Amino acid sequence: MNEHEIRPVRADEWAKVKELRLAALHDPAAAVAFLETVEEGESRTDGFWQDRAAGAASGRAVRQFVAEGPDGRWNGTVTVLVEAAGTSDFFEGVVERPQGHLVGVFVRPEQRGAGLAEALFEAALEWAWSLEEPALERVRLFVHEDNPRAGAFYRRFGFTPSGHVVPMAEDPSAKELEYVFARPERP
Repeated sequence: MNEHEIRPVRADEWAKVKELRLAALHDPAAAVAFLETVEEGESRTDGFWQDRAAGAASGRAVRQFVAEGPDGRWNGTVTVLVEAAGTSDFFEGVVERPQGHLVGVFVRPEQRGAGLAEALFEAALEWAWSLEEPALERVRLFVHEDNPRAGAFYRRFGFTPSGHVVPMAEDPSAKELEYVFARPERP
């Protein structure tokens, strides 16, 4: 895994949060991987990025994990959003159970296949399962139907398709497929 450190972001690292997100939005797969365009990302103020980093660094609602190389460069990321039962989700549905929602999955192209995505997911799930009162029952994510590489990785990691399909707002003929990972049984 190239000696990367997998860790949560810190509130003062907003410039790196911004740089990695913009790199993700420039990726050729961004159109089917993210619900934001590069133009939207580039138009955001420094205050937005400062708030985003601070919000993802502490508390229970959200946590962003990064893969930091020995040179200090961030080469991958994943964010866990905590969805409380009864709240609305991204797609205007109602969340039925306390759960995590993985978003913003990205590994720089030159680092793909090195185990970073697996390490990021392990850290994200470990954090999600550590939450109590209420404990999260599952973690989910959505993948665009035209992103088979991502879908294959999620299945290989242990996520399973739930059968829940959501049409994309900008193109209702395009679909997002839900994958879930159930909370492991405690011994």
